[in-house]
Amino acid sequence: MINGAHVVVYSEDADADRAFLRDVLGFPHVDVGGGWLIFRLPPAELAAHPTEPGAHPTEHATHPSDGPSAHELYLMCDDVTATVDDLTEKGVEFPEAITDAGWGLLTRLRLPSGAQLGLYEPRHPTPPNR
Repeated sequence: MINGAHVVVYSEDADADRAFLRDVLGFPHVDVGGGWLIFRLPPAELAAHPTEPGAHPTEHATHPSDGPSAHELYLMCDDVTATVDDLTEKGVEFPEAITDAGWGLLTRLRLPSGAQLGLYEPRHPTPPNR
């Protein structure tokens, strides 16, 4: 039985991004050796979005990513404006303003490595926690 998911964020500065996830976002973690941190994430959901054969899978997404097997990671929150304000006070950069994507209010935050993660306040129903 599947009991969880492991998300991998590739980074050009993994130590800085790990410190950000630990110290700024405050995700609980364990050190599995050598400073390699594994983080507990909040509850998650998974969606399978359709794409046309041969088309770029995120061609119709708000923020396309690279490659035909691309996947995206979005962090979710109850109030994106309050979350952006809180994280901005902690020095987090947001390269774009909050936009209304219909299904939610969306922005992106910049990791210390320069990589970006989506952040949104869903307006769609979310599955209940177990």
